[in-house]
Amino acid sequence: MKTFNTLNEYVEQMNRWNSIFGTSAMDFPLKQKNANDLMQKIAGELSPENLSCDGELSQSAVQNKFNYLTTVRTELEQYCLDNWLDTPECIY
Repeated sequence: MKTFNTLNEYVEQMNRWNSIFGTSAMDFPLKQKNANDLMQKIAGELSPENLSCDGELSQSAVQNKFNYLTTVRTELEQYCLDNWLDTPECIY
């Protein structure tokens, strides 16, 4: 069985932020809506202005953030395939 360590980490981090704002936690196994919501969030974070924090991050920090988010996206895509979910598109 495959592990999705980076995806799990991303969801846990998102759940910590959501708890601050009173939003319900996302649990595994993910449902289709969860996968769609996650991919939409990832796409938003990959947009150039968000990725670079409006130009405030160094090039290496931007590259690290990009690598992390693309790993999360790839793991989410594989998770969807492995769990018979439609794979949402990541458009940024």
